[in-house]
Amino acid sequence: MTRALVQRAFRELHFAHPQVHVQPEGNVTLVNLPTYYEVRWPTAGFQPGEVATVRLLGRTVRVRPRAVSYTYRFGDGSRLGPTSDAGGPYPTGRVRHTYERTGDLPVSIEATYTGDYQLGGGNWEPIDVSVPITGDAVTVEVRQARARLEAASR
Repeated sequence: MTRALVQRAFRELHFAHPQVHVQPEGNVTLVNLPTYYEVRWPTAGFQPGEVATVRLLGRTVRVRPRAVSYTYRFGDGSRLGPTSDAGGPYPTGRVRHTYERTGDLPVSIEATYTGDYQLGGGNWEPIDVSVPITGDAVTVEVRQARARLEAASR
C-alpha cells in the first residue's frame, strides 16, 4: 500500500460542498452594513471530521478529511482567504464584508480539504494532499437604505 494510492483514493471521494450562510438572514444586506458569513455543511457528501472506509488492494483504509482553509468570494471582486476561519454569526463572527455598492452578487466559499488515513487499525497518518472544493454560489442582494424625515400631521 503506497501513500500515492491513498492520495488518489482521497481525491476521488465525494466531498461535501461548503454552503454559504449569510447574516442578515434572507441573503439581503445594506450598503455600509457589515455582513457576516459562515460555512455550513450539507448532509450530502463527505464532511470534515467524518470517517469513510475504502478498500484498496484488498485492504481496509479509513480516511478522515479536514477542512484546512476557506476562501470567501463576496461577489464584488473582493475576497478573503485562504483563511482557517469558518466564519460565524453576528456579533461574534470574524468573517464579515461591507459592500460599497448595490447589486445582486454571487457569493461562494471554496474549502480546501486535507486529511488523515489509517491502515487496518494502525496509527492515523497525514495524507499530504489537498483538494479544493467550491460550493454553489448564493445571491446576496445589496440594497441602499434611504432615510427621510416627514412633518408630523396634526
